[in-house]
Amino acid sequence: MTDPARFPDPFPPPFASAWGDDRFGLWAAIEVDGGDVGIVTQMFRWIEPGTFLMGSPDGELERSSDEGPQHPVTISQGFWLADTACTQALWLAVMGNNPSAFNDDPNRPVERVSWLDVQTFLEKLQALLPDCQVDLPSEAEWEYACRAGTATPFSFGANITPSQVNYAGHYPYAGGEPGEYRKRTVPVKTLPANPWGLYEMHGNVYEWCKDGRREYSAQAQTDPLGPTGQDQSRVIRGGSWGGIAWGSRSAIRNALQPGSASSHLGFRLCLRSIRPGSAAGGPAGSPGRASGASPEV
Repeated sequence: MTDPARFPDPFPPPFASAWGDDRFGLWAAIEVDGGDVGIVTQMFRWIEPGTFLMGSPDGELERSSDEGPQHPVTISQGFWLADTACTQALWLAVMGNNPSAFNDDPNRPVERVSWLDVQTFLEKLQALLPDCQVDLPSEAEWEYACRAGTATPFSFGANITPSQVNYAGHYPYAGGEPGEYRKRTVPVKTLPANPWGLYEMHGNVYEWCKDGRREYSAQAQTDPLGPTGQDQSRVIRGGSWGGIAWGSRSAIRNALQPGSASSHLGFRLCLRSIRPGSAAGGPAGSPGRASGASPEV
């Protein structure tokens, strides 16, 4: 249960159609009227401020050089993070189309969406949720939430199996046992949640982040943000249904041009509180999706 002293202000948030507190902590939900699609619900988890070690330690097996040096990162402001990747149902409700390759189940994550496509989605959803900033997590926020207080290669521990993560199971991590290769996405919430109640942070689809890839240093950072220029490549995190287990680790980093799209690529929504009467902002140091205010919780 969440310490009441660390509740967001306000709680419940103004965008919420429902809210509560369970074994994972605080949650809030939005509802989007998709017309013929019906009402689509998305749950969000409150991610409290905190400090973690970002990147991988020197001794982590199969690590990449750009995952270090490992360094302390403070996330100074809490935020609401979707407990699943954006589903095809939610995308269809907001956008009126479904670009996904694996489109036989609306509860599968939407894929084949570029970072630029996602910006259009965020703008349309923002019009429906004027009391918060609709956004993507920064790379640092994403890893903080993925790790969920853990320091192992995966939030599930030192290794994974296909019963926990959707990846190319015939390519296990660090001497693990080969397992099932599904060759496609699974519907969200098919596999176990991490310790903070977030589903499929490892595997299933890569998830776009707000920013580009910054160069790590050993110096402690607060709310770090990579490049955000218009043509700057954007970070993708988490691995995919077609990737090897190594590529689903908490620390692994990739980046693509913002116009890239494939059946391996989706995203996860982030909602931020804003000061009443101000434009939406972003993480510290971010220009946000609209100029003006910084977020406040």
